[in-house]
Amino acid sequence: MFRRFLTYYKGQLHLFVIDIIAAVTVAAVDLAFPQILRGLAGGLFTEGPDAILGVLVYIAVGLVAMYALRFVCRYFVIFWGHVMGARMESRMREDLFDAYVRQSFSFFDRNRSGDLMSRLVSDLFDISEAAHHGPEFLLIGIVEIIGSFVILATINVPLTAALALIACLLVAYNVWANVRMREVYTENRVRISGVNSRLEDALGGMRVVKGFAAEDAESEKFRASNNAYLDSKTRMYRAMGRYQAAIAVMMGALNTVVVVLGGWLIARGRMEAADLATYALYISLFTAPITQILDFTETFQKAIAGFRRFCEVLDEQPQILDRPNARPLRVSEGAIRYDNVHFAYPDTPGEKDDEVIRGLTLDIRPGETIALVGPSGGGKSTTCALLPRFYDVDAGSITIDGQDVRDVTQKSLRESIGLVQQDVYLFDGTIAENIAYGCPDATAAEIRLAARRANIADFVESLPDGYETEVGERGSHLSGGQKQRIAIARVFLKNPPILIFDEATSALDNESEQAVQESLEELSRGRTTLVIAHRLSTIRRADEIVTIEGGRVVERGTHEELLARGGTYARYYEMQFA
Repeated sequence: MFRRFLTYYKGQLHLFVIDIIAAVTVAAVDLAFPQILRGLAGGLFTEGPDAILGVLVYIAVGLVAMYALRFVCRYFVIFWGHVMGARMESRMREDLFDAYVRQSFSFFDRNRSGDLMSRLVSDLFDISEAAHHGPEFLLIGIVEIIGSFVILATINVPLTAALALIACLLVAYNVWANVRMREVYTENRVRISGVNSRLEDALGGMRVVKGFAAEDAESEKFRASNNAYLDSKTRMYRAMGRYQAAIAVMMGALNTVVVVLGGWLIARGRMEAADLATYALYISLFTAPITQILDFTETFQKAIAGFRRFCEVLDEQPQILDRPNARPLRVSEGAIRYDNVHFAYPDTPGEKDDEVIRGLTLDIRPGETIALVGPSGGGKSTTCALLPRFYDVDAGSITIDGQDVRDVTQKSLRESIGLVQQDVYLFDGTIAENIAYGCPDATAAEIRLAARRANIADFVESLPDGYETEVGERGSHLSGGQKQRIAIARVFLKNPPILIFDEATSALDNESEQAVQESLEELSRGRTTLVIAHRLSTIRRADEIVTIEGGRVVERGTHEELLARGGTYARYYEMQFA
């Protein structure tokens, strides 16, 4: 894990090296001043006034130059050091987002959006802080600790030996305490993810919350998540409190040893009082970096917990992968075949009782529109989700023009399939940007043509900003029918040979449904089309209707044939139109 972390310094190595040099220079200046003061106090400043005044200007210039250098180095450490950390954070964020978009649907079925956002924002910020401050604090600390220790040893060896003993105890306690606190910090990361997930869930469903007057219930749920995070924070700070208090005791013991042992050595004539004063100056240089490094423990532990969670996602392999010899899909006619397909969702693999699709066999001729009907949970949507390999079949096969969908690249497969769903997702941006989603190089004329074919052009052109109108978050500025027709325009522009309509009109009023239905019929002309519909009025014109029940095809035929057969389809039809 540490080696992987170091790879993110790549490209920032020049900044890292200069940052370290600057940090060491700052430490050297801090070490030099007490030694300069000691030398002047024991040498030049013991001479006459004329000798002192003669060189005082040069001393002032030298000190000003020394602290000017410290200022430049400190500025570099603070500014460019943080820039280096921010660039590393940015790279990690890009890698994590790329890992997200590579994952299969099952990954998002298992993980909450709030947790994924927490890994992308909160965790990476802590990692960035550790990436910058860790080497800086460590190197400055090492230089100042070793430098001051050597100087202290030249002043008085017995006193320095006592300090070394206490410092060793301090380091040993620090290692032991950090191991114990690691679990607390990991739990804290998980709890804040829970808060983010609850917040994202509540804000995303706020219209439902308001509609059911469930504000109090949502507040209680949020308080439960927030209290769990607070409890985790409390445990973390209790551990930090014990840790910091123990460190303070050891620091107090160190100062006590200096005063008591130093006084004893002076009384015995083995140390000068002036040396003890200088010793006290270097004590602060010896203890300050130790305290700084120990205080950095909280950030370091958060960074470790965050980087572990970061690596978990990067190491997780998508369940849907292209085969090594996968080739692009070539759709010549658009014939689709489901051959004895079995499928269970990944949470329950291999358990026959939990299979959603159970031996489904279905042939769809090129250019044919097939409507899938049946009870909820019967397998209609799953059947359609298996075609673009959102999930892989457990047994059997699905082919397009004789090519198994597992033998072709996912990119070419999904580029050949246009999907219009009931729950349309529009991205925050303009109408033009949403129509052109998936075809970013489309011209304005092509976008307008797609909108006209989807029966949305007149509405868009009547808006003050036309195609540059902002749709709002998830298309909140538009009606359901308008959003559906923009989604249809998006597929018109994509121009795929195969279409899937997943209950694309079920949430619309009658007028909107009629307009959208006309657009869908225009879109499906000449293309192989799968339609899922609960409103049977929308599928009368389908070439064939297939009833799926229990993950199998139980009926197939035209509208008239299925009515005459008196089976499941006829029963549904009578329920809707009796």
